[in-house]
Amino acid sequence: MKARIVYLSHGGGPLPLLGDALHEHMVQFLRELGTTLPRPKAIVVISAHWEETLPTLTSAADPPMLYDYYGFPREAYTISYPASGAPLLAERIAKLLGTAHLDDTRGFDHGMYVPLTLLYPDASIPTIQLSLLSSLSAKGHYEMGEALRPLLEEEILFIGSGFSFHNMRQFWKEDDEQNLTFQQFLIDTCTQQRDEEQRKRTLLDWEAAPFARYCHPREEHLLPLHVCQGLAGEQAQLVFDKPILKRKSVAFLWS
Repeated sequence: MKARIVYLSHGGGPLPLLGDALHEHMVQFLRELGTTLPRPKAIVVISAHWEETLPTLTSAADPPMLYDYYGFPREAYTISYPASGAPLLAERIAKLLGTAHLDDTRGFDHGMYVPLTLLYPDASIPTIQLSLLSSLSAKGHYEMGEALRPLLEEEILFIGSGFSFHNMRQFWKEDDEQNLTFQQFLIDTCTQQRDEEQRKRTLLDWEAAPFARYCHPREEHLLPLHVCQGLAGEQAQLVFDKPILKRKSVAFLWS
């Protein structure tokens, strides 16, 4: 497998790029990861901040910036990450997914440019985004990943950009047993050696895990993990296990 796949927690809005102290561990991790991964020829980002009825891909040659947040300092709205698009790759992925759309007007959202600014600050790698499904179906997202497996032999970095804890009302509180228990469920599910069908069933039934809905009242920040695991089809490596915004968060790498 030449492709690399990573599911990561992308932090709170633009705060990782604004020097926020509660993102220190995340910023250090992503900067180091960018120096250790083989440099890909293209990047595909599955962002928690884009939902469509059908899988949809950015297909512009030079997508604009999309500042999909509010209430931050002025500098948050001058962030620039001028990566080019990859229209031909977007077309290939759309064919693999079967029923999919190409969007030549949508820009890059912060689920893309926050982690990529830290991973590859020169913005020189062609990048596309793939939307989530508005149905929020765990099965649908896992199958999206499975459909992309023909690309595993190519030098592509797939990034599931979400957040392994995403309860907006609880972010700035001290961590608790509920979150620690659910994060351990994710670690056990993704990193332990087990039958892949069993791993798949466990992820599809993620709501049955202890404190699942406490950690994800709405699952859009978890579902990029389903795409990544469906694509990889094997156990992951735990590469990040530290707090972001006072909450233990995890990142996984498949290579």
